[in-house]
This record gives sequence, structure tokens and C-alpha cells, in this order.
Amino acid sequence: MARYHIETYGCTSNRGESRQIESALRDAGHYRVDGPEQADVAILNTCTVVEKTERNMLRRAKELESETADLIVTGCMALAQGEEFRDEAVDAQILHWDDVPTAVTNGECPTPGPGVEPVLDGVVGILPIARGCMSDCSYCITKHATGKIESPSVEENVEKARALVHAGATELRITGQDTGVYGWDTGERKLHTLLDRICTEIDGEFRVRVGMANPKGVHGIREELADVFARHDELYDFLHAPVQSGSDDVLGDMRRQHQVSEYLEVVDAFDDALDYWTLSTDFIVGFPTETEADHAQSMALLRETRPEKINVTRFSKRPGTDAADMKGLGGQTKKDRSKAMSELKMDVVGDAYAAMVGETKADCLVVEQGTGDSVKCRDSAYRQIIVRNATEHGLEPGDFVDLEVTGQNTVYAFGTPV
Repeated sequence: MARYHIETYGCTSNRGESRQIESALRDAGHYRVDGPEQADVAILNTCTVVEKTERNMLRRAKELESETADLIVTGCMALAQGEEFRDEAVDAQILHWDDVPTAVTNGECPTPGPGVEPVLDGVVGILPIARGCMSDCSYCITKHATGKIESPSVEENVEKARALVHAGATELRITGQDTGVYGWDTGERKLHTLLDRICTEIDGEFRVRVGMANPKGVHGIREELADVFARHDELYDFLHAPVQSGSDDVLGDMRRQHQVSEYLEVVDAFDDALDYWTLSTDFIVGFPTETEADHAQSMALLRETRPEKINVTRFSKRPGTDAADMKGLGGQTKKDRSKAMSELKMDVVGDAYAAMVGETKADCLVVEQGTGDSVKCRDSAYRQIIVRNATEHGLEPGDFVDLEVTGQNTVYAFGTPV
């Protein structure tokens, strides 16, 4: 769990994005502190309305860089003029708003609050299906907070999902430290069984997004899981399987349990079962034992599998973990590797969204309000499509709509109702 400090500049839209960032961070068990000096990570949500504002943003970024261990810069200036921070040698991760919460976790498992009770947020129902995990990653402090996996029964989770749908949820988010090992403590992995029963036993029109599942947990049920995805339209064809490195040596030092070959076999199983789906994965850059050759293997794996959503995290030590005692790499080395992978990420993700332009995506779900008069929608593979002038089209969260993809902005698309 990390202590964070966040500063927001600019318009109401920026403040709204910061609220969403904070909501995700709180859901993951992180907590806010009063100033950057007390924080593990500082987040600067920037504005770029005039030149004077740009200079102020650069100045504040440099100040925060010297006051905290890690700095994340997001917001309008980061997205439109990220090179300005690099040109000024600001040691920071330049990220889209949506990527900030994952970057703060340092590649760790998500850490929800006490218990596993569902939450309804607008039309989104959040259902933690279990607590804890089966991993013992050398860099992760979450394990100290959550312990081993504890899985409520399939019947109990189906009833919680049904209650969320009946309360108005049109998107169910299945969450946990590692959804792939759900049921392992009872002697049998049951994620595919749970998903099948949610889709077949609950009345109503809704979608289900499955949260993070480590490759090792998924590997043993990869074919059964891919088959469930292929059979049920209610499931977003989306899998978040964080590989973290393309080097088996580094994975061993991370104690990640899986090998690269197992990750690739998971990807192959979903490729065989699904024509159109989204692979989401994570990479930790600059782990203490990562060599240039190891980093090259990670870059090669990214190019080979071409995930449509990629979280790149620069390694930082967490107190009480075994990795904290390892001799770390220099800050410049981590910065250079992070920059190289982030640039490759933008190329890969941009290509995926560019390929969508001109296509029509059926039954997209309007999930939430966007900035201004826009809404954020998700297609069948959980890819984000923004519809402007939502009022003109009569679109509200919870609606389903067919969209023609008219353009893209690297990490999301734009669409018009058909």
C-alpha cells in the first residue's frame, strides 16, 4: 500500500479526473497524505491553457521531483506536451489519467478494503469475489495486508452479482487480488464456473469485466476460461494477465511463479477461442536484477504479443519486501528503460485503436459521463470509445448503442451512434 500526494490544476474536468484517480487508489488500499514529503508517490495533474501555466507546471514538477520518491505527471500538459518535461530532465512518469492508479501500485496486486462486499457506483457494480492471493512476489507489500486466498462460494458470489444487477448495475466488475486463483483454497479453481453461472443464471442486460488474473492462475484453466468467454456475450472479451517481465531469470527473482512460455500459452488459448479481444498486461521496468538483455526480452515480448492495453511501471522499493534489500539500478537506467518501453507501448496501443477506425461496434455499453458533453463507452472487448455531444444523441450511462468508430487518440477511440 502506498502513501500518495495529489495536486490538481486547471478546469473542472481535471478535478473530475483527479477524483476518479483517487477513487481507484482508495479502492486499491492506498491512502492520501498531507504533503509530498510524506508520500511514496506524488501525482501532478497538469493544465496547459497558456504559456505562463506551462512554465508553472514545469516549475512545480521540478519541486515535487525533489520532494518525493516518485513523481507521476498526468493531465492536459502531460498528454499534449509530455516532451516538455523530458526536455527539462524532470524525472517523472508521464501517464494518461487512466494509467495512474496502476502505476502507483508498483506492479502489486490490488488491495481492496476490509471484507469482500459489493459496491454499486452509478451503473457499475464492483464485486470482489475473494480476498488474498497465492503468490509471494518479492517486490509486493500487498501480501502482508491480505494473506492467502479466501474464496466465498460460487453460490454466494452469484447472489451478490444478481443483487447488483437488480439494483441497476449494467457493468459488473469482478475484482480480487488475483481472480485467476479464485477457489484454489477449496481445492479447485472456479473462476470459469462462476462466470458461466453469472451469465446463465442472472436475468437482465449487463456486461461483465474480469479483473486482474496472474498468468500462473489462469494457465491451468486457460482453455476452460477462454471457452466461457467465447460462449457468453455478457463477458467483455478482455483479459488482464500481468506478465511483468519477458525474462524468466527476472521472473524468478520476482518470484512470479509463471514463466514466459506459460503466459504465451494463455495468450494462444484466447487467440484460438476469440476473434476480437483485448489483452491487457503489465511490465515492471528496472527491477534490481534486470540486465540490458532482460530488458530487451521484455521489449521483444511486448512486440510479439502486442497487448491492446499495457501498464508500464518503473520499479520502486516497498518497505518490508525482499526486493527492498536488493541493490537497485540507477535512476537514469530505470528512467531510460521506462521511456523506451512507454514509447513502444504507445505505438502498439495506437495501432490497435487505429485499426478500429471505420468499423461498427455493436452493443457498446455507455459506462459513465466523460468530459464536457461526452460519454465513455466500452465495446465487446472493453475498448474505450468516446461519444461527443451525448445529449444530442440521448445517451446516458446504462444505455447500449451501436457505434461507428470515426477516429482515435492513441489510447481510446471516438465514435458516432449508428
